[in-house]
Amino acid sequence: MIGNLRAPRVRRLDTGRRSRLTPPQAVVLGAIVVLTIFPIYWMVVSSLKTNFELLSGSHVSLLPNLAGLQLQNYVLMWQRIDLAIYVRNSLIICIAATLIAVALASLSGFGLAYFRFRGAGAYSLAVTATQLLPGILFLLPIFLIFRQVQLATGLQIVDTHQGLVLLYVAFFMPLSIWILRGYFAGIPRELVEAALVDGSTMLGAFRRIVLPLAVPGLVATATYIFLTAWDELLFAVVMTSSSSTMTIPVGIRSYIGQQAGHYDLLMAAATAVCVPPALMFLFFQRHVVSGLTAGAVK
Repeated sequence: MIGNLRAPRVRRLDTGRRSRLTPPQAVVLGAIVVLTIFPIYWMVVSSLKTNFELLSGSHVSLLPNLAGLQLQNYVLMWQRIDLAIYVRNSLIICIAATLIAVALASLSGFGLAYFRFRGAGAYSLAVTATQLLPGILFLLPIFLIFRQVQLATGLQIVDTHQGLVLLYVAFFMPLSIWILRGYFAGIPRELVEAALVDGSTMLGAFRRIVLPLAVPGLVATATYIFLTAWDELLFAVVMTSSSSTMTIPVGIRSYIGQQAGHYDLLMAAATAVCVPPALMFLFFQRHVVSGLTAGAVK
């Protein structure tokens, strides 16, 4: 009887085969993709049309007229708006805020992931809890604080690049710490301990061992900070008042008021300012996806 018993069959998972979408799933996924891409497509197509074509419903077409592409819309837009100044301001502010926030968040995330100290849990909870409050609640208090500091110390903070950089670093630090802490926690502690045994300091192990392994997480965090700062409008409107410090969203907002009714030029401006973040995301796409999905299988 015992010899006739058979071992239960174990169904093996075919990891090499990709699961296929059912027809309803494919239809829903296709609809989501179309709804996501169509506004961007319509923005680009509209920037190549005349204003008469956009305002007259009878002449509206989903496809661009290849024989009559209005490339001069971009020339006129560039002549009527100080786009180069706005792009320069946005690049200075976004790059500086990204580098400072990633540097500080990586040190804080590493400390929370590798060290045990009193109050670590409360600090982590407080950092995460800051993301539960809408940012608009801090608009007036921060502006008043900046004004009082400026009056008391004589340092120019409002309507300056450094003021917006300081503001963005403070805003993006909590979520950056939370992302990098989870990524650092996934790196084996034995690597750091082996470096310490070999005579390295903790800071040296962090710089030579941890940071190279955390490149996907760092790139994902930096991309998130840069793109969010690039699109931020509310605080930039309040904190800037001159064209020498206005970022792209603020400049486009003022341009909309000046060129109301010229939708062809507005679409050209919107298309032009979308190119830098789109190129950045496409260039770092692999690192962003791997950084945001790191640790999902653990």
